[in-house]
Amino acid sequence: MPEESLERLRHVHATMKKELARAIVGQDQVIDQLLLAVLTRGHCLLVGVPGLAKTLLISSLAKTLDLSFSRIQFTPDLMPWDITGTDLLQIDPATNARAFRFAPGPLFANVILADEINRTPPKTQAALLEAMVERQVTSAGTRHELPDPFFVLATQNPIEQEGTYPLPEAQLDRFMFQVHVGYPSAVEEREILRRTTGGESYTLQRVVTAAELFEAQKAVRAVQIADTVADYVLALTRGTRVRSDSMLPFLRDWVTWGAGPRASQFLVLGAKAHAALAGRSHVAVEDVQAVAHPVLRHRIVTSFSAAAEGITSDAIIDRLLKEIQPGAAVGAGLPGVPRA
Repeated sequence: MPEESLERLRHVHATMKKELARAIVGQDQVIDQLLLAVLTRGHCLLVGVPGLAKTLLISSLAKTLDLSFSRIQFTPDLMPWDITGTDLLQIDPATNARAFRFAPGPLFANVILADEINRTPPKTQAALLEAMVERQVTSAGTRHELPDPFFVLATQNPIEQEGTYPLPEAQLDRFMFQVHVGYPSAVEEREILRRTTGGESYTLQRVVTAAELFEAQKAVRAVQIADTVADYVLALTRGTRVRSDSMLPFLRDWVTWGAGPRASQFLVLGAKAHAALAGRSHVAVEDVQAVAHPVLRHRIVTSFSAAAEGITSDAIIDRLLKEIQPGAAVGAGLPGVPRA
């Protein structure tokens, strides 16, 4: 990859992050993972308790991009046509001719903030899933393409579950990252108080054009990955599959279902973006490890036994990264997978 492409990519990332810092205090890891998803054209799910600026972060990110933005507040009474749009009957005032015309819904934007995504019924989730997967919506049997690029950046509250609809595994799998948003430190919270309870105001600027973003995304795809690193990616994902010869023995009682091929794809893309931002034109094992948690945590379905023992998907990933070493003993034909 040309050095100038890497430099432009890092400039786009640094510019966006600097502008976001005017609105968001701390949350560096969350911001980095969100930007990695954008640079790889992936959807992202932010999970955290109320009051942690999840919605503010996504809306602020949209303001830094020269792209269209739409916010959808998901509620139990939201219907598919509320987000996709619908066909309206129009009458020509001159001829009285009647015809149906499609009126686009809020999904027809580049950046979609899906707020409290788990508060809408399955029928609406299905319409959103079509948009996420196919980059299109269907109304009255007619397909309508969504703008390019198209990102769904969603938020979810893990505490209050009354009146919610768990996201289907198929939809969760379409999110490249699931990012956990934690509480700020004492120093960061003090700064939040200072900014939000005084007279300070700010207006975020559009600092990255659509063309610059496209070039950055192309640069990420151009990063090279060696076969040995790709095999390490496969070892991680295949090692989680309980119905596979590649399964790691310690997962037998903890995992009901493991990560699929899409996890491997997103691990590679996330690692490429991470490597490019580090100024390298090739992927290292450390880049894969850096994105393993946000890529895998929502693709590993833990068992009842794991829940009873307090074993989370993050804890399983920690052990996975510890046990699978690049170039270690080969199991099931993959390097890095220990023999059972």
